[in-house]
Amino acid sequence: RLVPTMSNNTDLTTHDDDNRDEKILTMANLNPNVIHIEYAIRGHLAIYAAEIQERLNEGSHHYPFDQVIRANVGDCHGSGNQTPITYIRQFIAGCSYPPMMNHLDFPSDIRKRVEQFLSCCDGRSIGSYTESRGLLCVRQAISEYIQKRDGGIISDPNDIYLCNGANDAIKTVIKLLMNNDVNKPSGIMIPIPQYPLYSATLSEYGAYQIGYYLDEDNNWALNIDELERAFYEAKEHCIPRGIVVINPGNPTGQVLTLRNIENIIQFAHKHRLFLIADEVYQENVYLPSSKFYSFKKVLIDLGSPYNRMELASFHSASKGWHGECGSRGGYYELINIDKDVRIQQNKLVSPCCSSVWGQAIIGAIICPPKEGEESYELYIKERTVIDNRLKEKAKLVSDLFNSVEGVHCNTVMG
Repeated sequence: RLVPTMSNNTDLTTHDDDNRDEKILTMANLNPNVIHIEYAIRGHLAIYAAEIQERLNEGSHHYPFDQVIRANVGDCHGSGNQTPITYIRQFIAGCSYPPMMNHLDFPSDIRKRVEQFLSCCDGRSIGSYTESRGLLCVRQAISEYIQKRDGGIISDPNDIYLCNGANDAIKTVIKLLMNNDVNKPSGIMIPIPQYPLYSATLSEYGAYQIGYYLDEDNNWALNIDELERAFYEAKEHCIPRGIVVINPGNPTGQVLTLRNIENIIQFAHKHRLFLIADEVYQENVYLPSSKFYSFKKVLIDLGSPYNRMELASFHSASKGWHGECGSRGGYYELINIDKDVRIQQNKLVSPCCSSVWGQAIIGAIICPPKEGEESYELYIKERTVIDNRLKEKAKLVSDLFNSVEGVHCNTVMG
């Protein structure tokens, strides 16, 4: 048997005593894109707030308050002001520990849904891996939900990808568009005001941020002249590849009109831009005069050549009436994608599936109890209370801002 030996003369210690304690990774050689990342929602102010909360937890009386209210993130459950939907929690409880349903009074429709979900899981366990794109049964349910939402327009389960919240999905799609030229980086058009995820992601990927300003005087609509200005000014510095549209708006609260969406699609087609539709607030529409139109529906309804455009659209478990931020559930739909690009996209998500608890919650959200089922009455009561409170708070915020001298706030549409 051959046994590796070590020479008596081998010295594993460094001979450079002056440098042996120096760090290999320092700010001088750290990826510069990481240094440039700024994610304001969890930036300096949030870090300082966490430090204050830690001192309060330790019994400090230095501050004239005893609690930090975290209003920097849209965490409905974390705020303590929104109770989780019973139906969703019972479903997750049943999926996590099925024997529980034998000892507690679980509604019959939830028992049935738990059985259907676990039958899709390997080993009938929510703790098992799934296909990288997510469980087929959940993707099929999402496709049916999208078809119903969009008036019958076909949705293919193979175009659906489940993900750990919409943030991860958005970063994945933007990564596909990063084809930096030697002389010019890829550029993505994003709205200003914007959700900080986009600027942070573009910095991380070394991409160019093409900011276009929303029209505050027109309920934060997208002005096509402004889009043209931003596009042509940016062409000197980058290669524009895509445009992000957030509808309903975050943080601006607008709901885009049908005509505005049509104009945006036509603009994107004219300049060969990939459409990125952030639609995670699609169930948060507060004004009777406003209506949510998905970019997919409008694109298909416009007909040729627009119905062949590439589009990524996103939805999340974190928003709407459910507010399940910590579950990390979400999905995105990719349509009209080149078949070879789709192979590469599938490769990109292949290392591992998204959280199966998140997949389960998304499945519960898009397949709520139906009228006549045992869970329906409590579900619709809880959902109605949440929807009404969100509408009341939206009006309260805009009214309070407008009561301040010198401050103007548009009506929050969504």
